[in-house]
Amino acid sequence: MKVIAISDTHAPRRWKSCPPAVAEHLRDTDLILHAGDVCTADVLDELAAYAPVHAVMGNNDGPDVAAWGAPETLELDLDGLKVAMIHDSGQAKGRTARMRRRFPDADLVVFGHSHIPLDETGDGIRVFNPGSPTDRRRQPHGTLGLLTIENGSLTEAQIVPVT
Repeated sequence: MKVIAISDTHAPRRWKSCPPAVAEHLRDTDLILHAGDVCTADVLDELAAYAPVHAVMGNNDGPDVAAWGAPETLELDLDGLKVAMIHDSGQAKGRTARMRRRFPDADLVVFGHSHIPLDETGDGIRVFNPGSPTDRRRQPHGTLGLLTIENGSLTEAQIVPVT
């Protein structure tokens, strides 16, 4: 299963429409995970034209994103891999232990908020922030995440520059 993880698109200020480099990755994906700060539900509709989308609410998301179906947190079984999603995982210090307590059954937690790409394992859990494809802040590139899941295992996780 090929999964695209994306976060912090911040439409319409930063995301006017799907950037071509992002669309390239979306064309052959099985599922899209958006870790919040969509800012307008139109982005989720646009992404859903490529593949099914699961999204969580971010601190900049409003009623239209909630009405689209984005909860505060989400837990999914993706081909046997237990995946949790949340927008803001809190401060870096103690993050893996905190996410283990928050999502005791999860193998992987996908989050956003900081716009800083991260792939870290600790306390029996892996946490993954794809960064932002449109608002890189102090990062050298806008990014998204590519996840490959096979038979209950995360066999590949990449953070890919798209700007």
